[in-house]
Amino acid sequence: MTELSKSSGHPATGAPVNGVQVKGRYRQLTLLGGTMLVDSTEASLVSSLFPLIRQSLGVSLGALGILTAASKIVGVFTGPFWVWAAQRWSRKSVLVVATGLWGAWGIAAGFAQNFTQLLVLYTILAAGYAAAAPIITEIVGDLFSSSSRGRAVGVLYGTVSLVSAVIGPLKGQLAGVDEGWRWGLWGIGTFNVLLGFALLIWFHDPGRGAAEQQLADLDRTTREAHSKLTRDKVFSLLKIRSLNILLVSRLLSGHLLVITYGVVFLVDVQGFSTQKASLVLFPFGVGYFLGTLLGGGALDRISRHSPSVGPVALLQAAQFAFALVAFFSSQFSYDSILVYGVLFAVLGTTQGVNPSINRPMVMAITPPELRGAAFVLYGSIAEAIAWAGFSLGAGFLADALGLQVVFLWVLVVLMLVNGLFLTLLYRPYAADTARVQRELDARRRDALASPQT
Repeated sequence: MTELSKSSGHPATGAPVNGVQVKGRYRQLTLLGGTMLVDSTEASLVSSLFPLIRQSLGVSLGALGILTAASKIVGVFTGPFWVWAAQRWSRKSVLVVATGLWGAWGIAAGFAQNFTQLLVLYTILAAGYAAAAPIITEIVGDLFSSSSRGRAVGVLYGTVSLVSAVIGPLKGQLAGVDEGWRWGLWGIGTFNVLLGFALLIWFHDPGRGAAEQQLADLDRTTREAHSKLTRDKVFSLLKIRSLNILLVSRLLSGHLLVITYGVVFLVDVQGFSTQKASLVLFPFGVGYFLGTLLGGGALDRISRHSPSVGPVALLQAAQFAFALVAFFSSQFSYDSILVYGVLFAVLGTTQGVNPSINRPMVMAITPPELRGAAFVLYGSIAEAIAWAGFSLGAGFLADALGLQVVFLWVLVVLMLVNGLFLTLLYRPYAADTARVQRELDARRRDALASPQT
């Protein structure tokens, strides 16, 4: 059984204050972060080096939308499959195969001779990577208690973003190498395969519910028995009002477009070279890193004082802040790449606070066995549909109207609408977090009353 340390909770708030800390949790978080890093780097490589791909394969800007959309849409179908496979076999085995050894498809994509081949191979690669977000985020919920999940998710997403920021300008320098985008795919694919072996050797799954205050002193077999996923349980997710509101909000998350089209915007609209434009990836990543840490720390603090209202207010404020910064970043022209570096750093900060707030919120309104399925809905489906829709639509609309106009409506106007929409979340979020705690309390009583425990 995993070694645990436990401190007292505060039943009056409906959520534990301190909760349980799983031994070795940060070591496991590091391995999971490496997996997410590869996924993030692979996606950003295509967008940041698309000007080279466009020239090499003779395609239009709309092709970037097709690539991004295809890679996200395939996750709508494969994400649920990987979560089912993780229940059927183990989360570790799925991560080793789908997010590790699957990198061989990235190596193959580097050999693509035309856009059709690149599209097929890149889509297959993305089909495996769809396992990363829901399963890894579910495991984070089992490694860290509710009192520290904000910081944990912040560290995970922030560190991935920071390393990506360091790698970003280096990827941009591949623009000076003949067929540099191919070398990028080969390098990342090889690293991905090596990471798969690292997961196989060193990763340890703590088991579902390991960090829950009410379940921590139960043995793993008992916890897993109470965490079996059934069809009825999966469909019960659709009855969680808070989750439905968060799903719609995810569909309105226009800030996803920055990652796909940020560098292209600076090249096509502002006239910078690909190598110079890619330099903003570093300050953006640093800003994103700081945003995740600030968001996670703020969430943990405000949750202790106002667990039912504070997280919603933070998430809502993040949408408004992003829209304001996006307006000044995209609707005015500046001659210096340094100015854009500063603006993209602030833009990254306002975007980075989101995952360290919304992921723990999803964990708070779902029991342990449903978190993987919930993150499939939230990330593999809702986010994928949003990302695919924005990317595909923006690519073709940019050809007709210009990328600056698209940024105004998606990054500014839509994000303001998103912030206003989140007002609907206050009452149901309070009710749903309290319901989960009552359910865990009842599960503990039933397990302790059972003769087998």
